[in-house]
Amino acid sequence: MSGIFPSSGASVALGAHSVVGANVSERAQLPPSLAISTVIFALTPESARGESGGGPTLWIPLVRRVKEPFRGRWALPGGPLAPTESLEDAARRNLRQTTGLEPEYLEQLYAFGGLNRSSRPERGSQRVVSIVYWALVRPTEAELLGEEDENVAWHRADTAGEQDGGLAFDHREIVDYALWRLRSKLEYAQIAYHFLGEKFTLAQLREVYEAVLGRPLDPANFRRQLKGMAQIEPTDEVLEGGRHRPPRLYRYTGARGRIDATTAPPPRQAAGEADPPPPAPSSTSPASPTAPAASTRSTP
Repeated sequence: MSGIFPSSGASVALGAHSVVGANVSERAQLPPSLAISTVIFALTPESARGESGGGPTLWIPLVRRVKEPFRGRWALPGGPLAPTESLEDAARRNLRQTTGLEPEYLEQLYAFGGLNRSSRPERGSQRVVSIVYWALVRPTEAELLGEEDENVAWHRADTAGEQDGGLAFDHREIVDYALWRLRSKLEYAQIAYHFLGEKFTLAQLREVYEAVLGRPLDPANFRRQLKGMAQIEPTDEVLEGGRHRPPRLYRYTGARGRIDATTAPPPRQAAGEADPPPPAPSSTSPASPTAPAASTRSTP
């Protein structure tokens, strides 16, 4: 089961106690339960082309909950942490089980542990802390999302949950924070290339920036600023199949592994408060191939 709670019926050992069989007051006194969730970003998947509105957009896979709490709501893929596995191994296992995706780029995002994250804090629900990862997948990887399961589907990252009563738990806030982090990293890390194949056109690279920032960029200005980047080199190949002059293909020569540089975490919340909304993104640096970044979606 996706979301921040273990599957119904699972017994999670906590010292001399277990979740199964505990009454309301006992559950409220149990140590927090740990869970793993992941935000997976992809450019508009082929299966969602007709819903993208024409421009490049970011999409995330969500899993529909089939049990309470929040039955019928969409949620981030995830699940419980097994006692014998690492956090990253748990994230990868939960992704395989819920979506079939195995992203190359996977990084820990943040820990969400507000006291009132539980769906029913007034009823003595056990507190749940979610360790959230975020991942980036290329178009070929995105197509591996199983279409045979109607409870797993792609949703636009900026509007997910708006037409369905909202995402389950605090997953909308988690997605907003992941979007902010992605936009921030776009300005100082070569993260855009994790959305692309080994070879790409400059127009395809520009579409990545446009999808992440949520606005169009001037093609000529973008191309001019890219010329000073040492980690992009032209190939002898062109992209065939168009009606016009075929564009040159480029390749990224830098490392594609996980980027360890991180931004400062958001301010610490007071006890009992929800996790904070993402800070406003800063303006881009002069070396960045983009204009000042657009603001992120506001959070409740």
